[in-house]
This record gives sequence, C-alpha cells and structure tokens, in this order.
Amino acid sequence: MFYREAGQFKQSYAADQAIFPIRQDRIGLAVILLIAFVGIPLFGNEFLLASVMVPFLILALGAIGLNLLTGYAGLLSLGTAGFMGVGAYAAYKLSTIFPEVNILVWILCSGFFAAAVGAVFGLPSSRIKGFYLAVATLAAQFFLQWCFVRWSWLYNDNASGAIEVPARTLFGIAITGPSATPVTRYLVVLTIVVVMTLIASNIVHGRIGRSWMAVRDMDIAAQLMGIRLLPVKLLAFAVSSFYCGVAGALMVFLWLGAAEPAAFDINLSFVLLFMVIIGGLGSLIGSFFGAALIHILPIAIRMLPDALGLSIGAATVEHLTFMIVGALIIFFLVVEPHGLARLWQIGKQKLRVWPFPY
Repeated sequence: MFYREAGQFKQSYAADQAIFPIRQDRIGLAVILLIAFVGIPLFGNEFLLASVMVPFLILALGAIGLNLLTGYAGLLSLGTAGFMGVGAYAAYKLSTIFPEVNILVWILCSGFFAAAVGAVFGLPSSRIKGFYLAVATLAAQFFLQWCFVRWSWLYNDNASGAIEVPARTLFGIAITGPSATPVTRYLVVLTIVVVMTLIASNIVHGRIGRSWMAVRDMDIAAQLMGIRLLPVKLLAFAVSSFYCGVAGALMVFLWLGAAEPAAFDINLSFVLLFMVIIGGLGSLIGSFFGAALIHILPIAIRMLPDALGLSIGAATVEHLTFMIVGALIIFFLVVEPHGLARLWQIGKQKLRVWPFPY
C-alpha cells in the first residue's frame, strides 16, 4: 500500500535509468542519510561512533571495492587487505613528505597508488580465472605484506615498524591524531563513504558496469560482442583497488590511529570476502548488509549478557559470539544463497503487491 510506484511515470531515458526511480526509495534514502548525518552524531555516544559506526563504514567501503571486482566483474581476489595496506602506507608517506597538504587529499590520492598496484597484479587475469586467479591474488597479498614488514622506508624507519598517524586539521578542526573527536572522524568517514558509494553506483549502472557484468556472465560472448577483456579486467582491478586503498587509509588515519603490518594480513581479506558473499554478490547495498552482520552483530551479542544482567566470562562470550555468528551465516546462506541483498529485494517486491498474494 505504501510502497507502490503506481502513477510514477518516466518520461525520459534518464528517468528510466535513475539509480532510485521510485519516490519511496528516494524518501527512504533521504531519511537514512538524515539519521546518519544528524541523528547519530547528536545522540550517539563515543563508543557507538568510534568503535561501531566508523569501523562499519570503513569495512563497508572495502567490501564495496571487493564487490566491484568479484560481484560485478566476476574476478575472485584474496589480496584485498594487501591493497588496503598499499593505500594506508601511501597516505602515510605522502603526509610525511608533504605535511602542508591537507590529509584528506592524500587519503583520496592513496587510492591511485593502490589502483596502480592492483592493475599490475591483475595482469594474470588475462590468462587465468576462478580459483587460479584467487591463488595469484593470494600471492599478491603475501608479497605486499612482506613489503610492509621488510621495506623500512615505508614506515620511515620507525623502530616499532608501525605507522604513527600525525595530527592534522581541516579548517582549524582536528580530523586525525589524538585530539580528533569521534564525531569529527565519523562525519569525515561518512561523507567519503557516501560520495564513493554514489560514484560506484553510477559506474556499475553505466557502460563500464555493463562491460564488467558481460565479462562476468560469459567472457567469450563478451569478447565476441567487441569487449576487450584485458582492459576491462584491469580496469576492474584498478577501480576495486582504488576503493580498497582509500578504505585502508581511512582505517589507519581515522579509525586505528596507528597500525602495524599485521593489520593488513590475510584474515582481513577473508573477512571482506565473507562480507561480500553474505551481503550479496553484485550489490552495493549488500556490502553494507555484510559489514553490518560481520562487524556490528558480534558487538551486539557481546553486549547482550550485560544488558540481561548475566555474569558470563569474557572468553565464554567470545566463543558464543563466534558460534552464533557462524550459525547465522550458515542460515542466511542456506535460506538465500544470493545474500542478504536478495532478501531485501524480495521484501521490497512483497511490499509492492501487499496485501495481494505474490
């Protein structure tokens, strides 16, 4: 009843190809953005902002980068954490070499370094695909992590071997360093994630996105249609690595505050891959769903015993969290193998015809 597009006519191709063609979707998005930009900063506490929302948004951005490559282009990658590390170390070096330039400029520019590295390691995709390509990107993960440990120039020969984020300001407001407030860091991360998500949505709805999906569905047919496979695949690796590089820079500068090479190990690559699979391959909103399930749900489960007044040891809570989250992941994959985004689409379709049977 409330989610019907009856009477909403499209009078141009631009209106028909709009990202949100239904008025209810546009209103819902506006409400979500209003809550994100106004409600959460006003009523959220420091824990919610610094430990829940900021990591959730950064991981969702990294999942979007991987989804562009795996979900839309059909190229499996296990080197996502390595490309995030390239972005983090590039932003760190640029901020120390050119300290007078605003740090947000270097965070965004770090994505280009990650894109270049991603394109280089994407060259094997011209000959191999599937699990063989996953093994090639896994080699990239180990090689990049080895560089982060052994190449001391990347962390300015610091004795600890870690990146130490400098304090930087924007219009007199601290955005990095210990003096930056959680509200400021949250708003900066939220703005970057929203803008980059909008750009990604325009990419996948345009010619580039259609080329990626054609290669994903059947690369031989795409080649017969005139699509050049190698440039399309390398572009997918470059764009995906750009997003992952920016996510890695945000992770260090606006979330952790400092990071060692272990922060970009293979575990992070698998976590992001699980987010994409659970959220839904080939869906940007699925990246947010997957990040919420993997990151926010365990935090809520850990807080549940205290809310109920139960006295349970921290180790027990940790084990229960792994068991519950693992069971939920299996349940969602059994109920809907196409991810939570597909369940979201089914729910919206049922609302369109409610109260009539579907």
